[in-house]
Amino acid sequence: MSQYWQDLLPVDRYQAAVNGLLTDYDRKIITFLYQPLIGTSCISLYMTLWAEVEENRLWSGLNSHHSLMNFMNCNLKEIYEARLKLEGIGLLKTYMKKEDENRFFIYELQSPLSPDQFFLDGMLNVYLFRKIGKGQYARLKRFFSDKKLPETSEYVSITKEFPDVFMSDHHSAIRTSYEMKQEEIDEENTKFIGRNGQTSIQIQDNSFDFELLYAGLHDSLLSKKAFTQKAKDAIKNLSFLYGIDAIQMKNIVIAAINHTDEIDIEELRIAARDWYQFQHNDLLPSLVDRIQPQKHQSQAAEPMTKEEELLYYLDHTSPRQLLKDISGGAEPSKADLQIIEELMFSQKLLPGVINVLIQYVMLKTDMKLTKGYIEKIAGQWVRKNVRTVKDAMNLAKKEHQQYLEWAQGNKNKKTKNNKKAIRTEKIPEWFGKDQNSKDTTAQAGSESAEFLKLKQELEEEIKNLRK
Repeated sequence: MSQYWQDLLPVDRYQAAVNGLLTDYDRKIITFLYQPLIGTSCISLYMTLWAEVEENRLWSGLNSHHSLMNFMNCNLKEIYEARLKLEGIGLLKTYMKKEDENRFFIYELQSPLSPDQFFLDGMLNVYLFRKIGKGQYARLKRFFSDKKLPETSEYVSITKEFPDVFMSDHHSAIRTSYEMKQEEIDEENTKFIGRNGQTSIQIQDNSFDFELLYAGLHDSLLSKKAFTQKAKDAIKNLSFLYGIDAIQMKNIVIAAINHTDEIDIEELRIAARDWYQFQHNDLLPSLVDRIQPQKHQSQAAEPMTKEEELLYYLDHTSPRQLLKDISGGAEPSKADLQIIEELMFSQKLLPGVINVLIQYVMLKTDMKLTKGYIEKIAGQWVRKNVRTVKDAMNLAKKEHQQYLEWAQGNKNKKTKNNKKAIRTEKIPEWFGKDQNSKDTTAQAGSESAEFLKLKQELEEEIKNLRK
């Protein structure tokens, strides 16, 4: 999350808007189904923006964020964080424009999913079940449902069709095409007030390896035609929700094939949920920040030694939280977060590996994330398929001299005697743990007292966080 004061100021102006009519029933859906997932501050922001739009209107007047802070009795940081959560869960779209030094925002409220969409979503309903438990989940399903209408098979339809009731009078028609055309021109800048349906959350990440899945299903005689866009979207969502890779997904897909050789989406969801609960002792996943995937964690068990504690911390901490911890609790800058997002989503580095890279680069560049430098090292790590924290640490030790030359801009410079000089630059603590490298041991021994103090402070902070 970026430093909110760079993206939002009290003087910035905004208008609230709704994407179609919102009803009291929507209010109940948001309160009972969304609130357990995103919290009260998010619901408070949504309801406040909604209240600013007059009844049966689509827009509010222009207000400042300072007035919004007063209405909600909270600070700008809380408003900013609540806004991001509303965006992420699909209840808000935000637009911004700049005019000179002024910024203007449009906060367009989105209607929530209908109860049937939510409870059949395959993602949000799972998170809700995990959050509130079986009893409350069943109570909410009863609250948002009712008995079906009686079967109509015993009844005869006597409903009249349109032509049975109305006719078109051609004899008294008046030429109104010009007037209607003028009305159409006037309507170009207007929008009818109505109800717009909401679409379910869809994971857009393209990292799922469908080619590997197809290869695994080659002997099952399942045609690629069975993988409709709807089926592929469901597979990507389930992969994100339960952490299922292409190899594991093979048997789940086979279990969901129906008698017409098509993928039954509901059976696919059930098979994926059963697989996850079998792997995790009947538990279900919950919403958390991104961290290192479990299968690539270097320290899975409870840490015992100091080194294991560091591995555990890097595995179980998101890069955003690591930056925040290093900064003593201050939110990371927008520029730093953009670099991290690029590494995670474009370079496809895993969060734990990014944590090692952050720690190494920041200590090498006076606690700054230099974009060109970090991307150059990241590119090498991607090519070498670095997936775990330990692998990242070992490669950083091995390529330390090369990284020094990159940092100094002397990429082609080589020492004549091929001996690495003892340096006093700052290095991560885990550098000193490589017993096979005299160079890194010498470097660790030559650290300044100031840096040793800095490391001790970081270690103490990590220890407190673990507690």
